[in-house]
Amino acid sequence: MPASATKALRVAVLADSDTRWKWGALTATRVCPGDTEIHLDGYLLRGRATPTARQLREVGVDADSLREVTAVEFLRAMEGAGEGDGEPYDVLVLALVGGGVQAMLHGLGRVWRDRAERPVVVTGYVGVVYEKLADGLLLRHGADLVLANSRQDAERFRAVYEGVGADTAAVTEVALPFLGGAAHGGEHDPYTVVFAAQPSVPDSRKDRTYLLERLIRHARLHPEREVLLKLRSRPGEHTTHIEELPYQKLVQRADPPPTFRLVYGHMGEVLDRTDLLVTVSSTAALESLHRRIPTVVLTDLGVREALGNHHFVGSGCLASWDQLDAGHRPAPDAEWVARQGVAADGGYETAFDEARKRIAALLSRPAGLPPLAPYYTPVTAPGYLPGILARHHLAPDGAPLPGAPAADRAPGPVRQVVRRAARGAYRHGVQRVAPVIRRMGEL
Repeated sequence: MPASATKALRVAVLADSDTRWKWGALTATRVCPGDTEIHLDGYLLRGRATPTARQLREVGVDADSLREVTAVEFLRAMEGAGEGDGEPYDVLVLALVGGGVQAMLHGLGRVWRDRAERPVVVTGYVGVVYEKLADGLLLRHGADLVLANSRQDAERFRAVYEGVGADTAAVTEVALPFLGGAAHGGEHDPYTVVFAAQPSVPDSRKDRTYLLERLIRHARLHPEREVLLKLRSRPGEHTTHIEELPYQKLVQRADPPPTFRLVYGHMGEVLDRTDLLVTVSSTAALESLHRRIPTVVLTDLGVREALGNHHFVGSGCLASWDQLDAGHRPAPDAEWVARQGVAADGGYETAFDEARKRIAALLSRPAGLPPLAPYYTPVTAPGYLPGILARHHLAPDGAPLPGAPAADRAPGPVRQVVRRAARGAYRHGVQRVAPVIRRMGEL
C-alpha cells in the first residue's frame, strides 16, 4: 500500500532469538523512509531460542505490540492483516535463520497469492557472515531486500546470486543497525578489558577453559585493571546458538582475582567503559571498532573458518593473549574497516539511504508488488525445500501441514507452565546431560 505523508508506516518484525529481534527491530527503524512515524508490531517465533522477558528488556527496543507465535500462527496473522483483521502492513522484516526465512517466503507467497498489494519484505544477517554463505543466501532469496551489512558482503552476495542465475536486484548495502555510541575518548580509571564471549565459538570444553584461564591470568598479571567477561545470556537462557558449556559453569572451578567479574546487559553500555575489547570472532568487534576502541581478535586457537576469526584477516586486529599480556595494542587497517561498513563512506548516518529509497519506491508502485519468487522451488530444489518447510509445519506448497501447532487464542496458564517446563528440560539436556553422554562415549 502506498505510504501517505501523514500515515504512520505499519511494520512487522518476525524474530527467532534475542539477537535477531534486536537486529530486526533496529533495522526496521533504520530502513523506513525519511522521518516517517512507525507503528512496530513484534512477533517472536516460538522455539528453543525464544527470548525471555529479561533478554527483551536488555535489547532495549520497544514495540507497539509483541507476542509469541508459531510459524502457522504468524502466517494467519499476515493473511488477516488488511483483510478485515486490522490494517495491512507496509514493511515486514524477517529476522530469522535462513531456513526460517525460506519457509516464511513460501508460506507468505501462498497467503498473499490473491492479493493486489502486499508488504515490502526485508531480510538479512545479524552480523558477520563467515560460514554457509551460499546456503544462507539462497535460503534468503525471494525477499524484496536482502540486506548486506558492508560493501564486502554486498559484492559477495551478488556474486553468489549471479553464479546460480538468481536475480541480484534485492541485494542492498547497509550497515549493522546497532552500531553507535560515543567514540573512545581515552582510558578509563580503572583501565577496563572486556572479553566478549560467544555461545558456540569455540565449542569444546578444552578451548573454552583455555580462554577463561587466559582471561583470569591477564587479570592477575595486571591487578590495576578491571577485567570483565561479557556474557550473552544467564544460565537457562538461550540465544541464537546453543551454549552447551556456559562460562558461568566453567568459572565455578576457577579462582579469579577480585578485579575479574562476569557482566551482562546491553553491549553498548559495556563498551561505554571499555578500553580494550577482546574476542574470538564476535560481532561485538565491529561495534568496538566503530567506536574507535582498541580491539583484538584472538589467534590463540588458530585462525580458522570454524572459529570465524578468518573473517578478520587483514583487519590489523589479530593478536594472541601472550601479546596482550606484554602490552600490545592493535592498529586497525582503515581500508579493511571501511569495507566492513564500520566506517561507511559518507558517514554511518547515510548507510541506510539506499535501503530507504528502495523501500519508498516499492511502496509507491501503482500496481503493487509482484508475487514473492524465491530461488528455491519444488522444481529447483525438490530434494531440499520440502524438508526446510516441514520444519515449520508447512507443506511444499506453503500450506500448513495437518496437525500443525496453530492455536487461535493465547495459551492458557497450564499450557504456559508446560511450555516453560519443556524449554527448561531442553536446556538442561543441552547444558548438562549432553556433555556427560559425550564424555562417556569418549571413555
